[in-house]
Amino acid sequence: MPKVKVFNMKGEQVGDLDLNEAVFGASVNETVLHSAVVTYLANQRQGTQSTLTRAEVSGGGKKPWRQKGTGRARQGSTRAPQWTHGGIALGPKPRLYKKSMNKKVRRNAMISALSSKVVDEKLIVVDNITMDAYKTKTVVEMLKALNANKSLIVTAEKNEFVIKSAANLPGVATALTNTVNVYDILKYDSLILSKDAVAKLEEVYA
Repeated sequence: MPKVKVFNMKGEQVGDLDLNEAVFGASVNETVLHSAVVTYLANQRQGTQSTLTRAEVSGGGKKPWRQKGTGRARQGSTRAPQWTHGGIALGPKPRLYKKSMNKKVRRNAMISALSSKVVDEKLIVVDNITMDAYKTKTVVEMLKALNANKSLIVTAEKNEFVIKSAANLPGVATALTNTVNVYDILKYDSLILSKDAVAKLEEVYA
């Protein structure tokens, strides 16, 4: 059973925590991690890019010169792809990039991502992440005390003070246990979880 130290926001150790092995001590499946990241990035794409074909650009209704006898190559329209201001051949059109994963694979990917942070010793548990004012300095001091730079801070309950205070820090993001995803867990070097967040993740994925 994995065991981690529990710190407060000042970086002082206040105890130890036994993590659920089914969630934080599973073997890391790189295949499902890759699938989860590809699926997430694909689903972020809007797919609204569009180019005009020769049928959609304006002009070009008249044959520019007669078919034979001019010494020039035959042309049927000034809006063919080889002409300036012509249509685009085989250009992108609106399409849906959406991918899906079945529930068991999504669950396996999340467990693998969480377990990978434990293996890499990049999981930091804080007893209580809370603030009562908008103060970026408090978040900076917490990260410095925990020796964490590029970090994802995950809490169980929404706290606007924490979210807004961390929002303008480069390389730092916040998430809730019900919105955290595999891509963000892997993207950031350190994963900082509140003790409540650990309990909720174990409740959902154990």
